[in-house]
Amino acid sequence: MYLIDTNIFLEVMLSGPKKETCKHFLNLLKTGKQTGILTEFSIYSIMVIMAGFTKKKELKTFLSSLSAYKGLSIYTATLLDKVKAVDVSLKNNLDIDDSIQYSAALTLDVQGIVSFDKHFDKLEIPRVDPENLLKPQ
Repeated sequence: MYLIDTNIFLEVMLSGPKKETCKHFLNLLKTGKQTGILTEFSIYSIMVIMAGFTKKKELKTFLSSLSAYKGLSIYTATLLDKVKAVDVSLKNNLDIDDSIQYSAALTLDVQGIVSFDKHFDKLEIPRVDPENLLKPQ
């Protein structure tokens, strides 16, 4: 199981250069062929970013679609998780956004963090490019 970072969804929603790769990966989550966890923090981050781009209709579509993902769970961090995130930030010199994600990944003992964010490189839990999860295993 993998933690799915915010940027994987945003890449599709904002038509980034890796949109097609992310769409294929997210389809694996949708069909249950791959499993992952999305933090509630990521959902809030996507809401703020999409609202800032005045893409509220697309945001509503995204939020409505989450329940259709057979292979995706949503994780809500506890207050203790948030305290742990500050410790993670201090220890690994990460900004608080990345620390919240990484702290959740540690708590959930995931195989990796699916992300384009290189701040996750060289940490205990590896960063995984979604393209690497599209290849037959």
